[in-house]
Amino acid sequence: MKIIRVTKECERAGAYYVRMAAMMHKYQIPLDAEIDAHDGGNCHYILALDDIYPVATCRWFEVREGVAEIGRVVVLPEYRGQHLGQVVVNEAEKWMREAGYRKAVVSSRVGVEDFYKKLGYSFNENGTPHHDTFQCVYMEKEV
Repeated sequence: MKIIRVTKECERAGAYYVRMAAMMHKYQIPLDAEIDAHDGGNCHYILALDDIYPVATCRWFEVREGVAEIGRVVVLPEYRGQHLGQVVVNEAEKWMREAGYRKAVVSSRVGVEDFYKKLGYSFNENGTPHHDTFQCVYMEKEV
């Protein structure tokens, strides 16, 4: 398995592919909700490749000085159980630290909060989670 920090448009297309293949059909998410205003040139992506095939991804972007949000953590169903979600999040956190961010936040979909708890995230009742496609809770972690 190869983990990359996306730098090319074709790699970003791979990240979008994973998100669309694993989430849109299952949850009936419209294209303009899945690929949202955060996506694009100011967003950073991690992509896991099995040989040349994109199989897992996440993204991160600046929220405010020193704080970035990780989101759209997605693993293709046939690759789940291999800890690839953890791997892409860990790589995103590493990249964030290198870029000078001190805190990572997530708007965790209700029902998957335990995934983020295992990675060291905790609930913050004062945060405002995004509610664009799912009911979410706000979690954060010092990186």
